[in-house]
Amino acid sequence: MPSVRQDDHVRGGPEAPLVVVYGDFTCPACATAHARLAELPVRRVFRHFALKAKHPRAPALAAAAEAAALQGAFWPFHDDLYADQGRLDDPHLWARIEALGLDLERFERDRRDPATQARVQRDVRDGLRAGVALTPTLVVDGELVAAARTSAILDAFGF
Repeated sequence: MPSVRQDDHVRGGPEAPLVVVYGDFTCPACATAHARLAELPVRRVFRHFALKAKHPRAPALAAAAEAAALQGAFWPFHDDLYADQGRLDDPHLWARIEALGLDLERFERDRRDPATQARVQRDVRDGLRAGVALTPTLVVDGELVAAARTSAILDAFGF
């Protein structure tokens, strides 16, 4: 199982079962997995698997989420993107940033910063090394669980 890194985005208590999620914000199946996981008592780690070849807007949205994270708002931004996948272009991102009370100028600088891009690419590289091929992919009890099996495997693990 991938170990939890210091800069991972983690939600849930340390005593809960760990689920690592490789996803992207343009993926409808990822939004479904997000909704399902939100109902469960798990400790969730989100990692970007933003492949431009599959979803051209995915890397930009991953960088936007990292920019929001630099202002302490990764999870609210994450949740909002999955709640409304029909509005993922820049004007809607700016509205989200303003609604969250974040600094829009800083957000714009941070999402274009090479360090932000590198953070996203590290998640993608780590996912590829772990055998991730599509989104969402979960790691549950050390087992890679591909998108088509997400609901069934969560049921099987008693989540």
